[in-house]
Amino acid sequence: MTAPQVKTRPQRAAKPAAKEMTPTQRKPRRTAKAKAKPQPPRLEAPKGSKVVKMIDLKDLHVSKLNMRYGEDAPDIDNIYPSVLASGVNQSLLVRKEGKGYGVIAGRRRWYALTRRAAETGQPQTAPCLVMQSGDDIAAMEASLLENVARLPSTEMEQLAAFKALADAGETVEGIATTFGLTALRVKRVLALANVHGDILALYETEEISHRSLRYMTMATAEQQAAWLELWRGDDYAPQESYLKDWLTGGASIETCAALFNVASYPGNIISDLFGREEGSGYFQDADLFWEHQNRAIAAKADAMRADGWGNVTVLERGESFPNWDYGKRSKEAGGHVFIEVGHDGSVTVRDGLLHKRDIARIDAIVRPNDTSAKASAAMAKPEMSGPIAEYVRLHRHAIVSASLLDAPGVALRVVVAHMLVGSDRWTCEPTKTTSRKETTTESVAASVSAVRLAEERQTVFDSLGLEKETPCYGEPKHLATGDFAAVFASMLAQEDATVMRVLALAMSQTLSSDKTIVEAVCMATAPDMDTLWSPDDAFFDILRDKRVLNAMLREIGGKRLADSMVSEPGTKQKTALRNRIAGVGVTPEEAKPDWRPRWMQTRPGWYVERRTCPPAQGAAEVVKAFKADA
Repeated sequence: MTAPQVKTRPQRAAKPAAKEMTPTQRKPRRTAKAKAKPQPPRLEAPKGSKVVKMIDLKDLHVSKLNMRYGEDAPDIDNIYPSVLASGVNQSLLVRKEGKGYGVIAGRRRWYALTRRAAETGQPQTAPCLVMQSGDDIAAMEASLLENVARLPSTEMEQLAAFKALADAGETVEGIATTFGLTALRVKRVLALANVHGDILALYETEEISHRSLRYMTMATAEQQAAWLELWRGDDYAPQESYLKDWLTGGASIETCAALFNVASYPGNIISDLFGREEGSGYFQDADLFWEHQNRAIAAKADAMRADGWGNVTVLERGESFPNWDYGKRSKEAGGHVFIEVGHDGSVTVRDGLLHKRDIARIDAIVRPNDTSAKASAAMAKPEMSGPIAEYVRLHRHAIVSASLLDAPGVALRVVVAHMLVGSDRWTCEPTKTTSRKETTTESVAASVSAVRLAEERQTVFDSLGLEKETPCYGEPKHLATGDFAAVFASMLAQEDATVMRVLALAMSQTLSSDKTIVEAVCMATAPDMDTLWSPDDAFFDILRDKRVLNAMLREIGGKRLADSMVSEPGTKQKTALRNRIAGVGVTPEEAKPDWRPRWMQTRPGWYVERRTCPPAQGAAEVVKAFKADA
């Protein structure tokens, strides 16, 4: 026998000394620290993860930290054929729990693999990315990321998941960084999540609106409990804006109205995370607010007197300043200052004003040769008594009103000026375009029509020198801020075509959202719905009635497709709808990219019952009116 050969590792050649290497031969030493860069969390390698390993299905279970733990078995029909054919190819995210492993992310794949094991009778294994045990925050973040990225979680599920992260010790900044959100957005979600559970349940069943839920974030735990007592009892439980008034004692004074330093205010401020600006809120104690606000107003008045204003008057709270009786005069020419105080806490300083009667007297002194000025100054009492002034005013009003009948061009310009800046007889408020569903609000704001309206408004306002009204308190009452006479004079200088353009804008901004009014205008203008709107994610997110979904399937794909899916879940029917629109998995002939639901046709229709379909019901009423008029 020959002796067995022993394999030996060949000796490596000796490395040359460093001093013998040229600069081009020597490779720079690369350290891990030098190359390390902060990376955002990824599902493939979340915090604390290690290498992929194959784990038997019998050793896997759904972790309690999985955001969908405890829910019913999910719909796996769209992934099961692939799992049945070739098993699970995408790694599950797991961590060691007891004798087995808890599935943090990949619950649907676990269910699909369990079904495969039951149907084939064969043992199953799955590729798993194993996390370090003990890091609950990292596990919950990974679960939420998995579900947000792959399965749209409901609003309530996200509230619960964010709250769980916060309760586990994660900071607002940490949550924001993990999910790519702003800190304000995270604060808002957490504020909603911390509302009393019974109130959240009322919102989930749509018994209270999203606006009411937002106002509930301003309430203390005691106020929320008191409100629930009202809801459960016979007394009225306030909602919407009445709820805000109830929480603030009926005052609703915003922090932006304060003249004093809010940071030093000793009273309680109800934070409003959903206000126009971050950090906004309301003063809970109106009396304490006015105590500080009045001191600040007095200090403001003293400062203006010290600045050289001879007469500074603080009006009584709620008193309107009669601007029409005053003219402009500088400080040096004897102008006065009037400080107007609103019940909402707002303070308006009107400086450089003098009563027109006093202006006339001063002019008579400085211009002695002006006989009209002398006569005006010599009057010890007004020329017109109250009754005669009212008599003349009313007759002049009647005469001018009648004259508009013969001057439609002037009337048109008066209408436009009224619509823009209002008067004591006109208040044209911009129509609200917000919804309790944030996704719906964002969808409308980003639509082709809304963008066009915003651009046109900016163009028109720039040409007239107007600004959109943005009051500190409440909703805007007018389309723009400005003096009526100035706007009217500007309208008189414009061509009819320009005035009609401004009129169309003003009307579009104030068009009522009542179904009959909208459908009447729609019938008259016949807009191209196909160009101006197409089904988006927000539409499909809130589309849930299976009767309607199946009717839409019949419409877009025919009776055979609709019948084949009549018992399928709504999510699967919506997927089929979207696939037909996008042309995914169907022939070019079957694709329907131009499909629009009956609700969004120029002449809207219905799917189940017209009287429960507002646009179709409104259109039917309009058709009757148009036919009767014809």
